[in-house]
Amino acid sequence: MIGWQTLFYKEVLRFWKVAFQTVAAPVLTAVLYLLIFGHVLEGRVKVYDTVGYTSFLVPGLVMMSVLQNAFANSSSSLIQSKIMGNLVFVLLTPLSHWNWFFAYVGSSVVRGLAVGVGVLVVTLFFVPLSFVAPVWIVVFALLGAGMLGALGLLAGLWCEKFDQMAAFQSFLIMPMTFLSGVFYSIHSLPSFWQTVSHLNPFFYMIDGFRYGFFGVSDVSPWLSLSIVSVALLLVSALGVNLLRIGYKIRH
Repeated sequence: MIGWQTLFYKEVLRFWKVAFQTVAAPVLTAVLYLLIFGHVLEGRVKVYDTVGYTSFLVPGLVMMSVLQNAFANSSSSLIQSKIMGNLVFVLLTPLSHWNWFFAYVGSSVVRGLAVGVGVLVVTLFFVPLSFVAPVWIVVFALLGAGMLGALGLLAGLWCEKFDQMAAFQSFLIMPMTFLSGVFYSIHSLPSFWQTVSHLNPFFYMIDGFRYGFFGVSDVSPWLSLSIVSVALLLVSALGVNLLRIGYKIRH
């Protein structure tokens, strides 16, 4: 392997060596969400006419796991390399900014999808699911993981301390994830919060992903695809440019 493939392989090994922490633990967390919310709200919350609440919940949990772990992979790798000082060894290589981008974001996609598949497989033991449009499932999973991997890259470049990373996650990633319709349909919200949800790109990732399972969604999957694609391009363009100028990694 040469170029970005070597860095990509190194980044995949980085999280796979501790798979119990980076893959198994998020799967367990998602299953606990399913057991608690599914048990408490099944039969009390009606989302779609033909879909039970627990079935509705599973795609949201799968996509939430994909997004959070894709972000965690690239962001944690960069901030740890900065603090430990081993980022200099990657800087010494003749890798271009595109090589960096594809390696870090690509490995984030792998981790996000690995956790997502794990959550999906385990939850199938608790609730049956239909796969009405599997192509939409794959497309939104890849786009969502790619966008959060690129967003994690931005966070890793910007942050210089662990507390900055914790603030980034607590005040941006977590609110946008939990306010994206993972546990509810936005049509159950007051009009003001419905408007706020429509400004959240995470909502379109989860809503489009859910459409692939049930064939119904809160908005058109084509609208979701357009918004998520544009958001991915914008975040990726910013990330590539920051890598090109060496933002906070070449000082």
